[in-house]
Amino acid sequence: MRVIHESGGATVTISQDHMQRSPAFLFASAREARDFGIWVDHALEKIREVAESTTSVGKLEGITQFAVGPNLYCRFDYSTGDAAGQNMVSKATLAACQWIKSNYLYPCDFMLSGNIDTDKKHSQINTLLTRGKRVVAEVTTSAETLQRLVGVSPKDLFKARQISQAGAFMAGSANNGAHAANGLTALFIATGQDVANIAESHGGLLYTQLLDNGDYYWSITLPSVILATFGGGTGLATQRECLELLGCTGVGSAKKLAEIAAATVLAGEISLASAVLAGDWVTGHEQLGRNR
Repeated sequence: MRVIHESGGATVTISQDHMQRSPAFLFASAREARDFGIWVDHALEKIREVAESTTSVGKLEGITQFAVGPNLYCRFDYSTGDAAGQNMVSKATLAACQWIKSNYLYPCDFMLSGNIDTDKKHSQINTLLTRGKRVVAEVTTSAETLQRLVGVSPKDLFKARQISQAGAFMAGSANNGAHAANGLTALFIATGQDVANIAESHGGLLYTQLLDNGDYYWSITLPSVILATFGGGTGLATQRECLELLGCTGVGSAKKLAEIAAATVLAGEISLASAVLAGDWVTGHEQLGRNR
């Protein structure tokens, strides 16, 4: 955190923000599924009206379709305000699906989740299309700051990044960085989040550059951060106090909390990457770990 502070602070950007429920509609043939998909496109405004009638906050942004055999998977995208929104979008999508089944000209059946929303599970589709908030935290640090505070050079960090990148690719990792889950889990517990959402939220894309002037650019992209400042455990006394300390209450505060979450992860990435190279990783645990 000190490295980030002395480098002028982190810049955090939220580029997408939506929650999904993805029902599967079941037919006897692929052509029936295709024709149904065309009908859904034409009926979208009415489907939106029905879905949004169940909530004062949620807004249906659109429906993306994926055909598999005789079935059509429909990804309903919603904005959900300061709530995480999983239960909100389930209720809205159920109402929409029931209306669809009653109004489509031909028989159809559905499962409320075809499992491509991947609730509480990491997935490639949400790495690409986002579930929750897509957040990017970035900072540019100087060689002098890094050497003075964490004892490493940008050149050594960039070399290590290439090695780590290859290792993450070989392992098929959901995150090519160091340890996003640590900072996120601590923040989630403190602020009353559903900690099971770490399964999705910890996925990340670390990207760095060794700049021509010798500075080092760091960024972490978290494509599916799922958190809230309204509902669930956020109303518990201690957790609410933590949200108040962070200034994350009131309308629009969930985005601020997501920015804090991403900056927290970025600080952890800088800390651990530097500790490994500087030789402080093991000795730090030995000297300061609770087991001592």
